[in-house]
Amino acid sequence: MRDDQRPTHWEISDKLVEYPEALARMKDHVDRLARGEVGELAWLLEHPPLYTAGTSAKAADLTDPNALPVFNAGRGGQYTYHGPGQRVVYLMLDLKHRGRDVRAFVRAMEQLVIDTLADFNIVGEQRDGRVGVWVKRPEKGFNKEDKIAAIGVRVSRWVSFHGISINLNPDLSDYNGIVPCGITDQGVTSFEDLGQLASMPELDGALRRNFERIFGPTVRV
Repeated sequence: MRDDQRPTHWEISDKLVEYPEALARMKDHVDRLARGEVGELAWLLEHPPLYTAGTSAKAADLTDPNALPVFNAGRGGQYTYHGPGQRVVYLMLDLKHRGRDVRAFVRAMEQLVIDTLADFNIVGEQRDGRVGVWVKRPEKGFNKEDKIAAIGVRVSRWVSFHGISINLNPDLSDYNGIVPCGITDQGVTSFEDLGQLASMPELDGALRRNFERIFGPTVRV
């Protein structure tokens, strides 16, 4: 929760947003937020199919360099995929008003995803040493799990950016061009892959309800 209870702006883009455009807007908003010129922002969107490389990305994990466009993200983590049917939530929040604890902030983002999944009868779990949210898949074998949501964050002057991606119904075959997050022994899944049918507006509504419970009030822009 923010210490002064100021609401976070909640914005949803209806059209696919190109990655360079999103990155430029995030950087601009972070600079202005750090100077106190604008308020906090949760920006919900979808990207066209692409891969992003975090600061720990290894060249060998880009298994098909020609499959999709690749962009340097500037966030932590390794390679990840974005595309239609995946809800991306970019969080530009002022951690000076939220405890100045990056690890707790990442855990809170994971909890936001877990609570949102629970609204659709999906059991998501955290794993020590593996950022993101995971779903057990015993039908695939002993100790098998799939990632349903990725989390990557960067903090500049105690302002966060980047955030969360949740797989609603993307084309999971697009993940074949990378080793997602550098993890070779587990897979990826989605609402659709798990047999849970939901619309993007339904997912957005659950995200907002759970965001307000964990992070505080929002106002739609």
